[in-house]
Amino acid sequence: MKDIVRGWRHIPQRYNLIGTKCTRCGEIYFPKRVMCPECRRKGQLENIKFSGKGKIHTYSIIHTPTEEFKSLSPYTVAIIELEEGAKITSQIVDCQKNDIQIGDDVELVFRKIKEEGDEGVISYGYKFKLKK
Repeated sequence: MKDIVRGWRHIPQRYNLIGTKCTRCGEIYFPKRVMCPECRRKGQLENIKFSGKGKIHTYSIIHTPTEEFKSLSPYTVAIIELEEGAKITSQIVDCQKNDIQIGDDVELVFRKIKEEGDEGVISYGYKFKLKK
């Protein structure tokens, strides 16, 4: 039950890709921050909703995953540089692993992340696919 409550609290970030922007120095962060690492206490943060578009900065193909992701293996995880400048880590889906290249344009999609426990609670979240 504790995990379900925690999951509900994080729904806005999970389904909207929300980060923060410091209005003092202009730095953009994902996930959201409560304090700007550059300005420290002098910074003023505001929420920013990302467009969900970006480019693959680098990637890796996972052949030996943890137990909960074995059914997905092999799968690709990439660092995505969003149009707004923040970098995030995400799985790349809906393509063959050989189709992925550094610099490829990608776009946000929502997919099943995992299924938990005997009740089958399904967690959804962001992933990215190649932009056509």
